[in-house]
Amino acid sequence: MWQFDSRVVPTLTTPLPGPRARALLERDHQYMSPSYTRVYPLVCARGSGAVIEDVDGNLFLDFTAGIAVTSTGHCHPEVVAAIQDQAAKLLHMSGTDFYYEPQIDLAQRLAELAPGDSPKRVFFTNSGAEALEAALKLARWHTHRSRAVAFFGAFHGRTYGAMSLSGSKLVHRRGFSPLVPDIHHVPFPRGCQGCVASGSACACVQVIEETLFKRIAPPEEVAAIFVEPIQGEGGYHVPPAGFLPALRDLCRRHGILLVADEVQTGFGRTGKLFAVQHWNVEPDIICLAKGIASGMPLGAIVARGDVMDWPPGSHASTYGGNPVSCRAALATIQLLQREYVANAAARGTQLREGLLRLQQRHRIVGEVRGLGLMQAVDLVQAVAPSVLDPARRDAVVQAAFHHGLLLLGCGEAALRFCPPLCVTSEQVDTALAILDRVLTEQDS
Repeated sequence: MWQFDSRVVPTLTTPLPGPRARALLERDHQYMSPSYTRVYPLVCARGSGAVIEDVDGNLFLDFTAGIAVTSTGHCHPEVVAAIQDQAAKLLHMSGTDFYYEPQIDLAQRLAELAPGDSPKRVFFTNSGAEALEAALKLARWHTHRSRAVAFFGAFHGRTYGAMSLSGSKLVHRRGFSPLVPDIHHVPFPRGCQGCVASGSACACVQVIEETLFKRIAPPEEVAAIFVEPIQGEGGYHVPPAGFLPALRDLCRRHGILLVADEVQTGFGRTGKLFAVQHWNVEPDIICLAKGIASGMPLGAIVARGDVMDWPPGSHASTYGGNPVSCRAALATIQLLQREYVANAAARGTQLREGLLRLQQRHRIVGEVRGLGLMQAVDLVQAVAPSVLDPARRDAVVQAAFHHGLLLLGCGEAALRFCPPLCVTSEQVDTALAILDRVLTEQDS
């Protein structure tokens, strides 16, 4: 593990926020948009692996990874070397108008790695929201249909098409209407007993066919169904085994494209390179971003070659597939395949087992769920374990910060754990020990 010094992590030497952080926070409050959702007053200076140092020299154990972005850890030497090498050669020459090798190399790599035997083609974006926007446009173009289906609890981004597909929180939508029309939402399966491993039957998918398609949205007008293989911001909900195969079958029968939003699940986080590989499903379009370039801005859609049939000029991106970001992504893929996908699976099992032990020790710990290093735990009321407690969750996130552990919430009352995929066994144990102390304080 690379590191910038030998101090114990976490190490807190000042009150939080420290004096330098407080000065920067004052300037931030004066000049930055109030729309940003800062959870606690962390002012970062540098990072290494799963460690963040703030501007006052405090060291934190990072179980957020920049919201599941720095997949190979902060400033991995091989990713940094790739960035530095490319930055000295070519910073930019728009890949929608010209050609350069890193973009072609990465497109080939993604096309070869994507699930399924169908030939693939790639379009590059700057972010996950842009990838969803591109997928929606491509789906409508290819099918000549206008409607789309998404799920309650889904988060696909905050730009207009992505926001219209999202069904997570009112704050994402309130005051921004009218949204993109002809987008319909259906329940995401949570604890559905009708889904079987074979995918031959799934009660929640049958609802789409027997209710939505018969009453509101004729299937011959539906271009695509958008789904997160595991819901991210909505609460890290893992669907039953038969859901995605049944959804794949439904789409195939009606000529509807299946679009997998792997922006948060993709690139090794669940213990496989793509989360849909847990269910042996080949989507028609896959949306990627976040961990694809381990901190550099990059997104992509990977589509079946026969689906990506839009003409020149119909969609473009000045910065999407930037050569520096592409080189970072190529280095990231190499590291993930070499060691970090396997580490995500192993450390994910360790983390989940630890969270289950905490569930036994603390009355306020509810359901534990997730795959790989995409884990979550609900916080509940001690006197009513069936009642979610979002205020308690928020208090635990704040308390963990003051103990040197960086966490985020998701869903209604869940803590999410999405550390860099390079996280060590010792760091997982440290995070669990800090969480145990915080929960003990909250229990009392």
